[in-house]
Amino acid sequence: MRVGFIGLGNMGGPMALNMIKAGHTLVVNDIRRTMAEAHLAGGAQWADTPAEVAARSELVVTSLPGPKEVEAVALGANGILSGIQAGGVYADLSTNSPTVIRRINEAFKAKGIAMLDAPVSGGIPGARNATLAVMVGGDPAVYEKIKPALDAIGDKVSYIGAIGAGAVAKLVHNMIAICSTQLLVEAFTMGVKAGVSPEALLKAVSDGAYGQGMILKGALPKMVFRGNFDRVTFALKLARKDLGLATEVGRELNVPMPIATIVEQDFLAAMAHGLGDKDSTAVVTVQEDRAGVKVRT
Repeated sequence: MRVGFIGLGNMGGPMALNMIKAGHTLVVNDIRRTMAEAHLAGGAQWADTPAEVAARSELVVTSLPGPKEVEAVALGANGILSGIQAGGVYADLSTNSPTVIRRINEAFKAKGIAMLDAPVSGGIPGARNATLAVMVGGDPAVYEKIKPALDAIGDKVSYIGAIGAGAVAKLVHNMIAICSTQLLVEAFTMGVKAGVSPEALLKAVSDGAYGQGMILKGALPKMVFRGNFDRVTFALKLARKDLGLATEVGRELNVPMPIATIVEQDFLAAMAHGLGDKDSTAVVTVQEDRAGVKVRT
């Protein structure tokens, strides 16, 4: 398949390389041409604008920081919509607002172009190893048409529902992960301040009835206990964006979300303290400061 790939950052770069490895022909674009060096060496072609990418592709995908960037690349001057050919498909892999996705879809639909939202989960390791979960919303026939390309980046590709459903599923996923981590730290600051070591608490909770989740096995021991927030797997500013998108959907639909709103305030405090470029687990320092204790080995 001729794939146009726009956005070659920490997630997009490895995904595009995996598409090349799977035998797809790629045309690539990023705001920094240097990000495409490995792809060009692997046989990809460069295009100067999103419109040029679209004109040369059967499928155009974007992997971008958020709704603002996606909307500009999709609908802006020299954007995807101005170059995509009849029969082409546009799929957004970014974590996006379902409202924005549906608005972009209407613009593409008006020109007879199919669009899917297909956000991914699995972090940088999943992007490198092609083990991402891909959550797809849109026309199921279009999903089946482009699934071979998506299979090149993830081993858990699934159809979720109508356009925007993939974005909703991704926001639900990220909200649970983000809020759960902050709840765990609240509990651990209490336990550590009460005199129990973090390692002993982790063992006790892990052995208990509710301790088998990924967050306990991942974020807490690997990042929080070591205070290794400079090793970024998911930037705090992106987690803040994702949680903000989730609470925005809640406001649009009049869904009370008090827990997510409180955690969002912690992320805003962390941003105010200059932690946006640290790993998202650095948000735990907000609770540690409130409690007057550090959860460290």
